Amino acid sequence: MSAKMVTGKAGHKGCTSGFKRRRIPPLLGLLLLSLAISLEAPAHAKDELPDAMTVEEAVKIAVANNRTLKIVSLNLNVQNEKLAADKTRRLPEFNSYIFGSQLLTPISYTVPAGQFGIYPSPVGPIPIPESNSYITTPAHPTAVVTLSASQPLLNLYRINLYVHGQALTVQQAVQELREERLTVVNQVQQAYYKVLEIESQIDSLNASIKQYKELDRITLQYVKEQVALESENLEVKAKLAYEQLNLLKAQDKLVTAKETVNDLLGRGIDTPFRTVAVSPVTPIEQNLEMARATALEHNPKVAEGEIDVEKATNARALAKSQYIPDLSLSVHYSSPFGYDFVPLNVANAGFEFRWEPWEWGRRKHEVQEKTYNIEQSKLKLDNTKSQLLINVGDTFRQLQEARAAVAVAQAKQTASREKLREVTAQYSQQTALFRDVLQQQAAVEISDSDYNDAVAEFWSAKASFQKALGEE
Repeated sequence: MSAKMVTGKAGHKGCTSGFKRRRIPPLLGLLLLSLAISLEAPAHAKDELPDAMTVEEAVKIAVANNRTLKIVSLNLNVQNEKLAADKTRRLPEFNSYIFGSQLLTPISYTVPAGQFGIYPSPVGPIPIPESNSYITTPAHPTAVVTLSASQPLLNLYRINLYVHGQALTVQQAVQELREERLTVVNQVQQAYYKVLEIESQIDSLNASIKQYKELDRITLQYVKEQVALESENLEVKAKLAYEQLNLLKAQDKLVTAKETVNDLLGRGIDTPFRTVAVSPVTPIEQNLEMARATALEHNPKVAEGEIDVEKATNARALAKSQYIPDLSLSVHYSSPFGYDFVPLNVANAGFEFRWEPWEWGRRKHEVQEKTYNIEQSKLKLDNTKSQLLINVGDTFRQLQEARAAVAVAQAKQTASREKLREVTAQYSQQTALFRDVLQQQAAVEISDSDYNDAVAEFWSAKASFQKALGEE
């Protein structure tokens, strides 16, 4: 009997007399049984379902616990401490200086007679001192203690500019933290959407496996009735095993994807959770103008560009402040120890004035340099805004295309599955060919694959669009 004689149900009744029952090879049967057990065992491992977690809840947990985010947030603490330290420069500055030493040679000097004047007396004028006096400080340990306090006056303007510059650096660190937080949020969304994508694949595979099991049941019955070849039943079992293998791979990918989500959330990678369906459409995803306005308002890159312009302006003002002299109110106290014939306590108060009257045009060039920096910062800000608007528009359109692609793929998938249901029903009534069922099943698998690809593209486009908006 040739192979061409048994290709479908149309010729089954006239060609079954020569059929010989063939048993499934033991090795293939063992492999199929072990694969089925490995797939079904996890479904009954736990009766209790894990807690459901929405993507918003996942983002909230990640923002609070993500380790990378905590590392970046420490930079903000550093900048805040620098700002607090810089503010203290406005207050009086106290200094102390103590120099303890050992004289290497004696200090000797002569006070000439009459150095301090003439004392009139009844016996005649007496010079003070009456004769040359020799004063010597021997080579022994000595010390000089100096204390000072200084309150900036004109310097306060420059100090305030410096403090303002550091405050801008703090604001920049805040935006950098927001940018990193958006990156983490995007990673969490991408990872969460990946879980949804794999779960969609698993649903498709389960539907395919269910169909193959039904086809296996029908074909096995036909084999028993000797209206189908054993090879047809083996072919169905092989395709069933292949789909079960794909299901196992998808389940393994799902475990890895959930571990990735848990790692981004800063918790144990084995923490169980269930996903919750995400709304496919939000109002902002349907209004490009609203999306662009939101991005300009919330995206940290724009805020960083605006801070750069303000920092450049502040730097120019700081450069101009170099024209202002330094003037401080100061109090000094000095006391030497171990020296003969010198004042033991010297205290004075007054103003300290310091200014460089001639600097060969250095300050002028520094101011001009800062002016150019301002122009650069403004141009960079304009470029950032322009690129952001382009990016928002691009991701907006990609999201619309991805959503439409999902609708098309879903329609094809629905039509393909309905066609398969009809062909399978016809096959069960022996009015359709076995090959027709397999061909339609292959078409369903292609439509499932196209749908899963469209879903994956949609979730990726949605996450990219949300990141472009800059909203947390």
